Amino acid sequence: MRVSDVRICIIRVGGTNCDRETKRSIEDLGAKADVWHLSMLVKKRALHEYDGLVIPGGFSFGDYVRAGAILAKSLTVKLGAELERFIDEGKPILGICNGFQVLVESGLLPGFDGISKYPEAALATNIPIGYRCRWVYLRHENSGKCIFTSEIPRGKVLRIPIAHAEGRFIFPKDRERRLLDRLIENDQLVLRYCSEDGSPANGRYPDNPNGSFYDIAGICNSSGTIFGLMPHPERAFYGWQLPDWTRMEKPPKFADGKMIFFSMIEYITRRF
Repeated sequence: MRVSDVRICIIRVGGTNCDRETKRSIEDLGAKADVWHLSMLVKKRALHEYDGLVIPGGFSFGDYVRAGAILAKSLTVKLGAELERFIDEGKPILGICNGFQVLVESGLLPGFDGISKYPEAALATNIPIGYRCRWVYLRHENSGKCIFTSEIPRGKVLRIPIAHAEGRFIFPKDRERRLLDRLIENDQLVLRYCSEDGSPANGRYPDNPNGSFYDIAGICNSSGTIFGLMPHPERAFYGWQLPDWTRMEKPPKFADGKMIFFSMIEYITRRF
């Protein structure tokens, strides 16, 4: 498949944001992207026409009940069979910030044994409590399973902003160590919060901005085709989006977020 033939679906509902920035990032790489309101996507039964799916950030349905919970239930109820077929075909799904919350609430992540009936993890209220909107450093921990970071060297430190109040990744306390071991052994751990030099945050604020267990910022499913992360790659796509670009002698054309979208498109062109 040629890049120009790649089609990505971006879902939006009330409270979604950055869907347009996500669309622009994908289209800047030469692929096509359409923003669909969930109700219209369900009505037209159009998901099968696309090669990839993105659930962007925001506060879907006001984040009532729990962050991402209502959209997660809406997706599984209204698009359940289509979504399962989409996943079975190896088509990639990216969840950014609120999208990550949706993927966890819907049982698509961590997805140790496929789609789980109940959430196996949670993205809880930040510690310290409060909304965080700032640039963070992330260390790429994946050894190659995650298709969204396949073009990023293992160990590379990325700089991407966050914007959330509920981004603290946690496992059930009684299974915390066992599930973390499984995440690492399955090569499903993708991004961890770190310091500028790449050393572990070890839960320390502000390097770890939300108190995430094991500094987890992003994970993938067991096949590597579903990826959720709290930072916003679409807000770190261009060099001019960097907070200190005006102080640089020669600002880069692109920032680190570009590689996540690029890797997704590269996977689609090779596979399909």
